[in-house]
Amino acid sequence: MNRPLSPDTDTAEIGRRLQPVVVGGDILAYSYVRELHRAYGVKRTIVLATQDIKMLSTSRFTDYRLIEGIHEAENLYAALEAVAAEQHAADPDRVLLVLGCDDCHARMLSGGKERLEAAGFVVPYIDFPLLDDITQKRRFYELCDELSIPYPRTWYFDCGPNGPDKLPVDELPYPLIAKPSNSAQFQAATIEGWRKIYEIESAEELAQVWDTIRVSDYDNELVLQDFIPGGDDAIRTLTTFSDATGDMRVVSGGVVCLQDHDPTALGNPVCIMGEREEVIIEHAQRFLKHTGYRGFANFDIKVDERDGSFRFFEVNTRAGRNTYYLSLGGVNFATLIVGEFVCGREIPYREAYDRFAYSCVPRYVLRRSMENPERLAQVEAALGATAEPYPLHYAPDSFMHNLWARIMFLNQIPKFKRFHWDTGGKQLK
Repeated sequence: MNRPLSPDTDTAEIGRRLQPVVVGGDILAYSYVRELHRAYGVKRTIVLATQDIKMLSTSRFTDYRLIEGIHEAENLYAALEAVAAEQHAADPDRVLLVLGCDDCHARMLSGGKERLEAAGFVVPYIDFPLLDDITQKRRFYELCDELSIPYPRTWYFDCGPNGPDKLPVDELPYPLIAKPSNSAQFQAATIEGWRKIYEIESAEELAQVWDTIRVSDYDNELVLQDFIPGGDDAIRTLTTFSDATGDMRVVSGGVVCLQDHDPTALGNPVCIMGEREEVIIEHAQRFLKHTGYRGFANFDIKVDERDGSFRFFEVNTRAGRNTYYLSLGGVNFATLIVGEFVCGREIPYREAYDRFAYSCVPRYVLRRSMENPERLAQVEAALGATAEPYPLHYAPDSFMHNLWARIMFLNQIPKFKRFHWDTGGKQLK
């Protein structure tokens, strides 16, 4: 990979020459913006999105551009090529770095890496054959078997033309979790009652869910898994950054004290408390080295209270939505991408476990939602020790940005009321 800056390039020069371009409009998009500004003084990050997300469009640190159709690869590549031509015409020495915010962006940017590099972009994603391989859940679990990494008991069913019209619903244990093998394709599919993850309580419910998916345009596999008992605080998250040899250079992670309960966002942590688990780190290290993985990866894990094992669910081949917690743990996560992919620096091994709590919800939501009083006390104490636990609040940014960030923060109260408190903790279906 061509590295446009040398390892000894100083911070001021990086800030002058680097032009980041972020695709997407979520919490990770703003986390990139704030951490690039905090680390290098990047004055404006170009953000490409399809909707006006106010907390981003009102930021003084974004050049926010609405572009239709960039959820489709060809449209995205054309838009990025236009940005590259514009930026290089203004300053031929400008260094372009493209960053995506979710699974579909990672797939498109990886798949178009050669074309985007030819346009002048640094593309910090693994090559597409590896990405496509390990993000298929069947293949991920095959690798887990090879590497002795625990995962839930799992069944697979083909949703394509060769798949079964009906599932053997009476032969399966309940409750179950149902989810797509290919998350990016499922995200783009048109499915009645679409949910990110399905909590299945009965044979009748599974049959109904299968019927809606079977007639949709999703033609990959549906994954059914044994439901691992335990609340949100049984979930663990691990973020890693690896070098070109697959060696893990930086790691951080913690307890998911609370996750989003909106069916369209289920599984997205909204509060994480830093906590180190040696066995999780060891499992991830083996996986990364075995696959030759480079850059950011994010692993979803849950403690199985029945045997004490940590069961791995999947790997996200990108910085996760909540990667800002790495910064709270002591390592500005944006500097890792710039160091490895832009400057070609050797990244020293670091564990980012400074005491922290990451939270996108008011304490009222935590107090009403968390069932474990010991964990609640721990996370409230960690919040008190964390300078900036909410990634969208950034004092140097504009008044309007921070106003919209505050509105989003407070809107979590009615959201949790609708999707969690009023349902008795069950998934709204």
